[in-house]
Amino acid sequence: MTEKSILTAYFSHSGNTRIVAEKIHEIVGGDIFEIVPVDPYPQQYNAVVEQAKSELDRDYRPPLKTKVGDIDSYDLIFVGYPDWWSTIPMPVASFLSGYDLSGKTIAPFCTHGGSGLGRSVADIRKLCPGSTVSDGLAVRAGNVKNSQEEIDNWLPEVGFRN
Repeated sequence: MTEKSILTAYFSHSGNTRIVAEKIHEIVGGDIFEIVPVDPYPQQYNAVVEQAKSELDRDYRPPLKTKVGDIDSYDLIFVGYPDWWSTIPMPVASFLSGYDLSGKTIAPFCTHGGSGLGRSVADIRKLCPGSTVSDGLAVRAGNVKNSQEEIDNWLPEVGFRN
């Protein structure tokens, strides 16, 4: 794959997913894009948990601050997120449903506190029926800074070859 055919898109609340996204981007090259909702989430843990649950229950897709300019130019899209309620946060649902990603490979990765990927990969497959969605990478929050080996082992599984 050429560098310009790869996008690493991520949503990060606490910073853990950003660290993993930057590690992936450093290896794969291409472009990096932060998924940012127009209205930021609260910093207080319980408030974030309540808001995330409410959005999920209502299938609310929060508007995003920016869009990727030319999504058609990417073949492989890494999509990163924290595991919230065993799935993707709703800003990631906004991102994925905001484009026609048919024919693209989507490589999901998440950070988590013990729940792994949950049902997030299945939910991404539902949102992107015309895409090839690879098996995901789940990085435990406490292992984010030491996740390089996990990332290196996962990248060939999603079709990235150095």
